[in-house]
Amino acid sequence: MRADMLASILSELNGSTADIEASAVLSTDGLVMASMLPTGMDEDRVGAMSAAMLSLGDRTSKELARGKLEQVLVKGNSGYVLLTYAGSEAVLTTLCKPNARLGLIFLDVKRAAESLAKII
Repeated sequence: MRADMLASILSELNGSTADIEASAVLSTDGLVMASMLPTGMDEDRVGAMSAAMLSLGDRTSKELARGKLEQVLVKGNSGYVLLTYAGSEAVLTTLCKPNARLGLIFLDVKRAAESLAKII
């Protein structure tokens, strides 16, 4: 039941714009709760990378006096990876196209993260 609700939120997020290619909800230690990833993309690898980036982002934010971490954004030449907290125990990882309109995506991701936090 809960997994279906998480998947429904991810489906809605992925359908909100063509700029979002994939998404996943993970525990802060990298365990996959739900995902909508492309065929061939390893969920465990996405979880491990997300947990590592989140941990590094947390430490960087604290060490450089930037307050509590909200998001981590990674830009590569093939697109973006956006990590956003969904409550205190989960993170929403979103993969976006290289020409994505990030303002709209930030808004959609924030709404999805708030919905996920209520369920988790």
